[in-house]
Amino acid sequence: MIQKALTIAGSDSGGGAGIQADLKTFQEMKVYGMSAVTAVTAQNTKGVQSVYPLSSETVIEQLNSIAEDLTPQAVKTGMLVNGDIISETAAFLHSHSWDILVVDPVMVAKGGAPLLEEEAVYALKHLLLPLAYVITPNIPEAEALTGMDIQNDGDCMKAAEALFHMGAKHVVIKGGHQSGAESYLATDILFDGKRFYTYTSPRVSTPHTHGTGCTFSAVITAQLAKGLTVHESVQTAKHFITAAISDTLGIGTHHGPTNHWAYQAGMKI
Repeated sequence: MIQKALTIAGSDSGGGAGIQADLKTFQEMKVYGMSAVTAVTAQNTKGVQSVYPLSSETVIEQLNSIAEDLTPQAVKTGMLVNGDIISETAAFLHSHSWDILVVDPVMVAKGGAPLLEEEAVYALKHLLLPLAYVITPNIPEAEALTGMDIQNDGDCMKAAEALFHMGAKHVVIKGGHQSGAESYLATDILFDGKRFYTYTSPRVSTPHTHGTGCTFSAVITAQLAKGLTVHESVQTAKHFITAAISDTLGIGTHHGPTNHWAYQAGMKI
């Protein structure tokens, strides 16, 4: 049986993040990828020039088409843009019992452009987060969702516990933005409500990290679609993204994309 994974996210014209990164990742992880587009962006490695949200009706129409014929084994959300899309998407996911849901709470692009309207944060916290089988915030996103100041691994663990108590079944805090004494390492922390798991790799000094969050969460989604555990899925995602960052493509003049081929190719591309 071919396992299917669905991404609900924005389109990145530069190909490094969003729908494009998710579908590339699904292909590399050997699941059939599908998409529902929430917005069209004009962007490149220099930044996001424009964002054109689709209507919530258009997003739901795409989801209805998928539900009629191509039910996914796992779903992920990325850039959902505004409160209407978040609320309608959350209601759809709940009504269809698509329970293996990975929420990547995309708020700001790598170059600093906002990708989630401010009033939509409430809908994300109160409507979508409680449906999450896994939520994968980076440190700034975890701070925005919890109101906490995160400086070290201990703070990450406290934030993970807070997000768990807000309704997410599993929480992965990505440590790529961490500074201070532990900043020479990139440590991601998983909390499943009972215990913590840590995944650590040396930090790679490179500007080519566009799409890392999308790619990381897409690997988790693909692995869950294939029936792996959350711990196994996060472990593979850590290896995948470390390879993708370590052997970058060098495309573009600013924040270039990661190398989606690197993991399967043994970092030889």
